[in-house]
Amino acid sequence: MVLQFTEHGIYCPAGDFYIDPWKPVDRALITHGHADHARWGHKHYLATDAAAPVMKHRLGDVSLESVAYDTKMQIGGATVSFHPAGHVPGSAQIRVDVGGEVWVAAGDYKVVDDGLSEAFEPIPCHAFITESTFALPVFKWTAQSELKRQLNGWWAENRAAGKVSIIGAYSLGKAQRVMAALDDQGPILCHAAIENTNAVLRAQGVPLPDTVLVTAETDRKAFPGAMVICPPSAIGSAWARKFGPQSTAFASGWMALRGIRRRRAVDRGFIMSDHADWPGLNTAIAATGAEKVFVTHGYTSVFTRWLREQGYDAHIVDSGYQGETLDDGEEA
Repeated sequence: MVLQFTEHGIYCPAGDFYIDPWKPVDRALITHGHADHARWGHKHYLATDAAAPVMKHRLGDVSLESVAYDTKMQIGGATVSFHPAGHVPGSAQIRVDVGGEVWVAAGDYKVVDDGLSEAFEPIPCHAFITESTFALPVFKWTAQSELKRQLNGWWAENRAAGKVSIIGAYSLGKAQRVMAALDDQGPILCHAAIENTNAVLRAQGVPLPDTVLVTAETDRKAFPGAMVICPPSAIGSAWARKFGPQSTAFASGWMALRGIRRRRAVDRGFIMSDHADWPGLNTAIAATGAEKVFVTHGYTSVFTRWLREQGYDAHIVDSGYQGETLDDGEEA
């Protein structure tokens, strides 16, 4: 096998490296900067040039080497390259070629071009390692244009009612997608966790609108009708209540399920995810031409059974990845 599934993570014997390992290892190739894929404690890291700044921001002073997309590297007996995954800025699929047999570890991915992340590219391979966070037919994402209309309509309604709009979105990925979709209706305020990430992304050229950092000194009632973007865990907190009259929302793929909005105790739910939906997963896998598919974090049993019915040699793989969570304050 080109890649093996071990207690430390996805391992390549020919190159003596791991991909997104969940336990400390000597050499880790990282698909993107979310904490369940880029963990602290490895001796050496390798990621894309575009993912490196966020990883340094989150992990601190680690030994980190970066490489451009599509650049082939020889690591031991393996030829390795990173290719756009469309998940968040800098995210990658990792292609590993050993003796002409090609495996691709996709990490997290989505096939819809969000205008901020490097667009997903299908990579031909013999074996494909896929996530399955939203691998049920019920998950089908709102079109980008409709999502933009919904977000701006909700903000306009709240402004007319004298309310601040507070939306929960993960600090790397969805928060930037939300702000990029907003019309120029008023100020956009950001929680520190999000604004710090914004600063890193702006420094590397990701186009984002102007935003205001919310600090302890911010007069939060001085921004009537503002849009406030915060981690989901901040909704309903003392931090949020200081804004006064407000309408709350949550941006997540889980909003496609009935009852989730009530569970989150928010006024609105916007169906937005940085993971592939059901059509996207199937489209991506078909485009690789892979015969063997390994299914990680998510609806692994359901999706594996479905893939087998479609003729794939599909297998479940246990992993330390979380994907898009519902109850945590930040995407792992």
